[in-house]
Amino acid sequence: MLQSDADPDMRAVLYGLPPADLAAVPDGAAQVSPLIPGSARLEDVSEASLEAALLLAPPGTVERRYVLALAIRAVRPGGRLVTLAPKDKGGTRLAKELRGFGCAVTDEPRRHHRICTATRPEAPCGIEAAVEAGAPRHIDNLALCTQPGIFSWDRLDPGTALLLRQLPPLAGRGADFGCGLGILARAVLKSEKVASLALIDIDRRAIEMARRNVADARATAHWADLRGASPPLSGLDFVVSNPPFHDGGAEDQALGQAFIARAAAALRPGGTLHLVANGHLPYEAPLRAAFRTVTPTVTEGGYKLFEARK
Repeated sequence: MLQSDADPDMRAVLYGLPPADLAAVPDGAAQVSPLIPGSARLEDVSEASLEAALLLAPPGTVERRYVLALAIRAVRPGGRLVTLAPKDKGGTRLAKELRGFGCAVTDEPRRHHRICTATRPEAPCGIEAAVEAGAPRHIDNLALCTQPGIFSWDRLDPGTALLLRQLPPLAGRGADFGCGLGILARAVLKSEKVASLALIDIDRRAIEMARRNVADARATAHWADLRGASPPLSGLDFVVSNPPFHDGGAEDQALGQAFIARAAAALRPGGTLHLVANGHLPYEAPLRAAFRTVTPTVTEGGYKLFEARK
């Protein structure tokens, strides 16, 4: 059974959702992935307090080393750390990275993954540097607080940039679906006619950064999966969104379709969805099925914008 909340008696953690046939989850492990709403924060786990950790390692190098370092720091000396990743998404580097932290490691290939079993040394090396490299920071080119691992964490995504250029002044109650760092939200809230704005993202790190970046009493931030029922939304005047279309690294068009359906359910009659999408994504049919009118407004740079009215 998985524990979902931070607990001073926590003895093991699970990061992500590794394939069940590749690694056994430690008994009583607490989920600590920032992409699973309600999970505990690995950053908050006390040093040398865990017996074991199981990690599905992230694909990005800086993010992966950050998570590995946090887990090694949290496991007691001699404790067991099992880490795995697809071979083409960082798996081939895992053993070297763990040894670089001073761990004794065995490395096993299985089903296109590499599975590393490591023992935490008495005095790991390089932990502080890896944690610092992956920690939240302010970057000048965005003039925002951000963190490696968040979508488009160190640059302005071209789809978001296009929506920013074309977004009309908005009014009333609204939501930003997949808010990321809060870039769209900041632009929306420049209109004094906006009464409230719900910022929603599945990434806890994005929500933490959005709370820093959007200093406006009209904004509320929610760590939630929009494919579920939380947060409750109804009677909205507008929704803005640059929806994700990857889940676990693989393209998943159902994500955008779920965002469209949730927007339609949350909007009042006459409310509008302003959505940007990659040009190859076939969102026209689900938009027309859910909305009274759908207007493609701009196609530019491999992206397309829609204004859909309920």
